[in-house]
Amino acid sequence: MKSPPDRETLEHITSVLEDPVEDLVRKDSKFKELGLDPDDYVDNPKAVVELLLERKALMQRPVLVKSDNAIIGRPKDRIADFLK
Repeated sequence: MKSPPDRETLEHITSVLEDPVEDLVRKDSKFKELGLDPDDYVDNPKAVVELLLERKALMQRPVLVKSDNAIIGRPKDRIADFLK
């Protein structure tokens, strides 16, 4: 939160993410308060990047990046397999 990823980093993450790109966006109460539609982010990396640049708190965490591969570290048992 203190040093959120910049546009270039977010674009890289969305291009190498194993998970669906829309999963980078937290669909929590803040998302709902903003009146956002989850369908707007399905298979839409540009919209995800724009939203996360504007609203960094909506980024799903943790995100792990290793070379040309990235995952969302939820559930947490995925992390160990990814780091092998």
